[in-house]
Amino acid sequence: MTQVPTIPAFRFGTHYDSLTVAEITTTGGGYIVARVGLVNPGLIRRDLRQVADCFERLQQIPVQRMLDICAEAAKHFMEAELPVSAELKQTPDDYVRALSATCGLPHALIRANMIKIADVLSNMPVILKGLTRGLDPDVIETGVGRQDEVLVSYYPSTTHLGAVLPSNSPGVNSLWLPALALRVPVVLKPGREDPWTPWRIINALIAAGCPAEAFGFYPADHDGAGVILSECTRVIMFGDAGTVARYAHNPRVTVHGPGYSKVLIGADRIDHWPEYVDVLADSVARNGGRSCVNASTIVVPRHGAELAEAVARKLAEIVPKSLNAPDAQLAGFANARVPEAIDRKIDMALDQPGAVDISARQRGSARIATLKGQSYLQPTIVFCQDPEHPLARTEFLFPYAAVVEKPQEAMLDWIGPSLVVTAITDDTAFRRQLLRCPHIQRLNLGPIPTGQVRWDQPHEGNLFEFLYARRAIQELQTCG
Repeated sequence: MTQVPTIPAFRFGTHYDSLTVAEITTTGGGYIVARVGLVNPGLIRRDLRQVADCFERLQQIPVQRMLDICAEAAKHFMEAELPVSAELKQTPDDYVRALSATCGLPHALIRANMIKIADVLSNMPVILKGLTRGLDPDVIETGVGRQDEVLVSYYPSTTHLGAVLPSNSPGVNSLWLPALALRVPVVLKPGREDPWTPWRIINALIAAGCPAEAFGFYPADHDGAGVILSECTRVIMFGDAGTVARYAHNPRVTVHGPGYSKVLIGADRIDHWPEYVDVLADSVARNGGRSCVNASTIVVPRHGAELAEAVARKLAEIVPKSLNAPDAQLAGFANARVPEAIDRKIDMALDQPGAVDISARQRGSARIATLKGQSYLQPTIVFCQDPEHPLARTEFLFPYAAVVEKPQEAMLDWIGPSLVVTAITDDTAFRRQLLRCPHIQRLNLGPIPTGQVRWDQPHEGNLFEFLYARRAIQELQTCG
């Protein structure tokens, strides 16, 4: 695909060619890769008034049919030539090259994220089973049924799901997909550098038989995102710690922000720490360190300095490579100011006593690297002698982790909110404490990388419970 496409907005089944067009260029502002039609806030508001009709259309489709559509869409997403504009189609390779050019992700990471998205679509029956705790799909369709011999009733608590999406990793688009299987339309505001992924998913689902009315696709500026956040009845969004704090108590919005995921090694296993270096490195660096499930802190009762050295040595093997290199593991940045700001923030924190950059010795060069005009942040492991150092419990958009020493009995009071915790321990009492810990959303017991997921376990929050509500019900049988 050599011609520059103009990606349209999509208004619940209708393409919309906007007079306002934004140009998406290669990272660093090189050549134009695409033009995207931007919509204004008023148009989004107007369309939201019509979404109830789209909801009713979807609710007429059996859940099993939607599951079949998702499975078929997985094949289209991975293999098909799909529309990218009114005139052009896009092959999977075209998609990989375009997304890499605008986001700085290497082709290998994009393909890994494609597999993740396709796996979510293919495994949707298992995902729904996990989200609904084994609820029979017939109960979702009819609104009433039995679960474990108990009469239950569920009803949709919204007619649509809004999503304000980022550009840092295409795999995050998998989080809104179960809404379609639950027969709830989606209202998507794509990230500026990645309109490609949600648009390709939409076209894959339509090609598989999903009604086009299920999708609102609204490239927009900050004001457009604000309309989705303020007027959609249910919204998922992605943002930094400040965004999370701003929406933390808004029941309409679920925020996917920093995960502050961690690995804890118990006192009973820490003397065997060399066995776990690969698991630790994987937890820190998978997907280029760009996921909320990447470990940003490793907590151990002792051996912290030598463990940090070993992990830093392992991660030093990950260096910037050409975007099309098959073994590229490090993602670049679309905006060079972002890695510069992160690098500056880390160095300013290191000026305070209590922490040392172990990777600096392994790396032998600056944290920021440039290859073919692309800026990268190279993996960084910090050893925090002071557990209260500002780098001990923080998260950055690249392979970064702090190694901290804390006695086992003090770990759970110290870790704070953690999306994923991998706990390497066979201590029965410690495992019981981990299972009771309110700070942990997802718990891996044993040497499981933090980025390894099971499809029957919700990622962050429960989308079914976000979109559907349970009512009390009783039924009196009458005789004719």
